[in-house]
Amino acid sequence: MDQKFQVIIIGAGAAGLMCAITAAKRGRQVLVIDHANKVGKKILMSGGGRCNFTNYSIEPENFLCNNPHFCKSALSRYNQWQFIELVEEYGIEYYDKGLGQLFCKNSSKDIRDLLVDECRKNGVIIQLKTSVEKIEALAGSSGFKLVTSLAEFSCTSLVVATGGLSIPTMGATGFGYDIARQFGHHIIATGPALTPLIFDKKWLEKTSQLPGNAIDVQVSCNGQRFSEAMLFTHKGLSGPAILQISSYWQPGQPILIDLLPGLDVAAWLQENKQARAEIQLKTLLSTKFSQSIAEYLCSEIGMNCKLKQIEVNELNKIEQRLTRWTLYPAGYEGYRVAEVTLGGIDTDEISSKTFESVKQNNLYFIGEVLDVTGHLGGYNFQWAWASGHAAGSVV
Repeated sequence: MDQKFQVIIIGAGAAGLMCAITAAKRGRQVLVIDHANKVGKKILMSGGGRCNFTNYSIEPENFLCNNPHFCKSALSRYNQWQFIELVEEYGIEYYDKGLGQLFCKNSSKDIRDLLVDECRKNGVIIQLKTSVEKIEALAGSSGFKLVTSLAEFSCTSLVVATGGLSIPTMGATGFGYDIARQFGHHIIATGPALTPLIFDKKWLEKTSQLPGNAIDVQVSCNGQRFSEAMLFTHKGLSGPAILQISSYWQPGQPILIDLLPGLDVAAWLQENKQARAEIQLKTLLSTKFSQSIAEYLCSEIGMNCKLKQIEVNELNKIEQRLTRWTLYPAGYEGYRVAEVTLGGIDTDEISSKTFESVKQNNLYFIGEVLDVTGHLGGYNFQWAWASGHAAGSVV
């Protein structure tokens, strides 16, 4: 005999828990199922253990989706201020790390515990260490039957909040895409997003003294640009600017890096040549970069002489290298470290208001499993809260 619920949610992450809370507050009987041994694993490890739970500035332009209008409705109906209000209700201290990025002062556990407490207060049942083995749509649009490793369940509304493929060590799988395909949905090609970029052996040999160095840059690719920190690593490049551009970069394409954003480099070089003619180029560059980066740049430019010895055309070459450094990454570091997954379930087949499938009544998809990917900075969590709330308001 199966156990009956009005709503079953597969996935005890940010979107699934928000959906469960919202539905339960409407008096719905809600069961959350997850194969993991812990609720909200990605919440706990996010933001270096401090959970960048939202951003002061949430705009549709902060999200990638084949249908750029899809996310507007949900984001406007449950916005960042509403989640901040919930955080403040629980007395959770937070701070703006910069660029409107809000982090817990204490620990990511504060956000996880908030969600678990809200579930408990509203009667949500959470069943962990339970894998779904089979899903069957019942005749006459009367709901679904789920065969799990624990028991059989049935429900009127089924919500898929299984996340994407990023960080498989946290239990990420493509199960949500399998469910979508079962019910006739198209999957936009997936890939790692917000991930470091790796480079070939030749480049790594040339930059072997640079890992650990971080500088503020502007990096651009495919019409997108981000001005944040970049970090040299033993595999290539990381840091917020690189993670951001990785969502737009495609293999084989170059990325363009301005190493001195906001500075008129041509004028700076000319002024220093006139005022400090005896100074070595490496010494000048050391006023803007670490010594190891300055040495590397001189090596790449192919000169390290006094400024008075540098001709005008050579100054132009230096300016080009500093403001339009063109690099060809070898690839992504991949899902192992990617914060989110690019692509997913085609949003043209999902209602932007209710998140119900247009192909199967009472079936809903929310969160990262959809073809919606936020920028770095709290946007993916806000998408989880907004999409979870939208579905939870109608299931």
